[in-house]
Amino acid sequence: MREAIDRIFVAYKPSGIGSNKFLSQLKRKYNAKKAGFSGTLDPFAKGVLIIAFGKLTRLFSHLKKTPKAYRATLWLGVQSDTLDIEKGVEHLSSDTFSESKIRETLQSFVGGFSYIPPKYSAKKVDGKRAYELARSGQEVTLKEVHSHIHDIKFINYNHPFVTFEAVVSEGTYIRSLGENIAKALNTTGVLSMLERLYEGIFVYEDEKALAPLELIDAVLNEFTGDLDDIDLGKKISLESLKIQEDGKYIIRSKDNFAIIAITNGEVSYLLNRVMQAC
Repeated sequence: MREAIDRIFVAYKPSGIGSNKFLSQLKRKYNAKKAGFSGTLDPFAKGVLIIAFGKLTRLFSHLKKTPKAYRATLWLGVQSDTLDIEKGVEHLSSDTFSESKIRETLQSFVGGFSYIPPKYSAKKVDGKRAYELARSGQEVTLKEVHSHIHDIKFINYNHPFVTFEAVVSEGTYIRSLGENIAKALNTTGVLSMLERLYEGIFVYEDEKALAPLELIDAVLNEFTGDLDDIDLGKKISLESLKIQEDGKYIIRSKDNFAIIAITNGEVSYLLNRVMQAC
């Protein structure tokens, strides 16, 4: 019988493979039964992918994984339905631009960014993934979404390719960012390269096992009650906590920890019975 493994680490997904297939390879490598990842990377994309095994898959929604940083190359003057080169491109224009115009255009995207996500994306439409509908030839209508571009750094322009780095809020589609940069230049464009550099505090370090308590987006709070209450998932009173202000906190017993929320003086569990020693 396969032994359960509880582990969280950062892997580096190569281009040319889907995130799910890459996860299957990691499961075999580490002999893990239960596994998951955070933040799907398209097959043509590469870079940082947060991986968790066993019980630590429950932590994904509580991790310090924003903002995210990407390096991308935008191929100007071409178009494709997928907004990348995965299924080929159609050449439309050979217009060239000054480097100063490229830099100015990139900087204009810093701040709020509203756009329609790619139809070839994991967004759900009536319970189905948009890319599933698009691949079957069905019409896909997606709602406008809002992201924040914290920073964009110009790297290189060697026509028709513009390489840049962007630091963005979680959930931002870099393919859509590339498409809109091209539109601002009055041309078309798709991504010919996409690499995720980091997710919040998560960077690639040769798949080194990480300490779960250091990764959670919550403040450590001191619990002064019976530690068995944490292990048993019993109700926690506000008076048993050193910090009593509203917020998100971690409380620990000897072997386990829990994530709690204090809201209007009421304490509730967000996650409990997670092993500290992993």
